[in-house]
Amino acid sequence: MEIALIGLSGSGKTTLFDALTGASRKGEPSPGSVGQGRVGVTKIPDARLDALAAIFSPKKVTPAEITYWDTPSTVTGGGIEGRVLNLLQQADAFIHVVRAFDNPAAPHPSGSVDPMRDVKAMASELALADMVILEGRLQRVADGMKGARGRDRDLLLREQTLLHRVQQALEEGRPIAYQSLTGEESNLLSNYNLLTAKPTLAAYNIGEEGLPGGEGFLPASRERAGQGGLKEVVLCGKLEWELAQLPPEGQQEFREALGVTEPGVDLLIKESLSLLRMVAFFTFVSEEARGWTVPQDAPAPAAAGKIHSDMERGFIRAEVVSFDDMVACGSIAEARRRGALRSEGKGYRVQDGDVITFLFRAPR
Repeated sequence: MEIALIGLSGSGKTTLFDALTGASRKGEPSPGSVGQGRVGVTKIPDARLDALAAIFSPKKVTPAEITYWDTPSTVTGGGIEGRVLNLLQQADAFIHVVRAFDNPAAPHPSGSVDPMRDVKAMASELALADMVILEGRLQRVADGMKGARGRDRDLLLREQTLLHRVQQALEEGRPIAYQSLTGEESNLLSNYNLLTAKPTLAAYNIGEEGLPGGEGFLPASRERAGQGGLKEVVLCGKLEWELAQLPPEGQQEFREALGVTEPGVDLLIKESLSLLRMVAFFTFVSEEARGWTVPQDAPAPAAAGKIHSDMERGFIRAEVVSFDDMVACGSIAEARRRGALRSEGKGYRVQDGDVITFLFRAPR
């Protein structure tokens, strides 16, 4: 999973990226680079993995991971520069960091803090980039139809009709992610890596004076931004960055003093998984308890392939027990004795919290 943090200049995007990835902690390795941005890997906090570690007593515990990119800031009305566009097209989803804090020492580039204006401005920049791509493809389709016959011409005509419909909806302010498309149409559009087709989460970056209770900002934001389907969270990037400098016990004391119950970075990671419709499953192999993520409804062989491609190719079956049953039974042997351990085949769809042992034929 690779999620790009996007935002206008001064939004606090890089501060939040540093807090998410630990880039600001002393002794931590610096994030790598991708294109013109930075990349960092974040471990996904999951109390269920800790509970399983208490049962299995492994020598090693490895959480699942998610990758975030810190991309160059977007300039309103300037269009998205080519190399940055290529970078954004590679991302699975976006987190739009929206400035919702006042800081006289760092004035907003537009002269005032207006989160809803910034949400609309970013949506317009993404839509404009898509319009350029669509116009180029429509021209190529028109050229191709001049000499096309039979089925080839019919396919090009269907594509042309779809692209015109999508283009019109974009002009009306509807991102592709919110348009009504069939599975076939979505698959066709996926070839173009259109930006507004990617799921987007708005992260409203408020000041510390807005804590706790910043969530009260959300209801009005949806209506004013005209983005009814937009997923949103509220957090304070500056606070999360400051807390990232402290040891875990110090972080907890600080949060309790502020009345903040859930770490903002944990909330953002959780919403990232929801944004991409991912579920978690767990394995215990070679004295390592490990978390993994797969798309919702992923078949068991695909989940095995997350561990190693040989396991997917040689998949035989999966032995599965739910997290709740695993905790209730206390061991794999007891889960088997109670009938909580199930044997599932290739058609099984992995469920969130499954504890799985994959059986497979090793390649010769």
